Amino acid sequence: MRSTEEVVESLRQALVGAGVVLPSLCVDPVTGASDEPFALVDLGRCNVRVAERLASVVRGERPAVGTHAVDVRDGRVGEVRGHAGGSVRLRPVAGGREWDCPRASVAAAKPEEVLKARLHRTNRESTRP
Repeated sequence: MRSTEEVVESLRQALVGAGVVLPSLCVDPVTGASDEPFALVDLGRCNVRVAERLASVVRGERPAVGTHAVDVRDGRVGEVRGHAGGSVRLRPVAGGREWDCPRASVAAAKPEEVLKARLHRTNRESTRP
């Protein structure tokens, strides 16, 4: 049987692989230092965005809420805000109104696509009077 520390590290890596970081994830210090055969794992505290992303990952939603995706129909990049029926709700990285995209038309955004969309927004804002 693996140690509690090994289990916690395994959970940490699995969460990171799913795009979720729980900064306070650790072995509960009270039960970890006692003679209890099974120490508790302290999942810790997280902000609402992390909790929302974790819930999305646990539900098996792809792409997960809080990640970035591309609407392959027109190339727009957006942050996934939710799932409803057969659609994914996206919020533009470059600003603007949210839109619904059919699940079949959504692809994971590459880091360079997200960066390009953010740069486009910054350039557009810098040219406004």
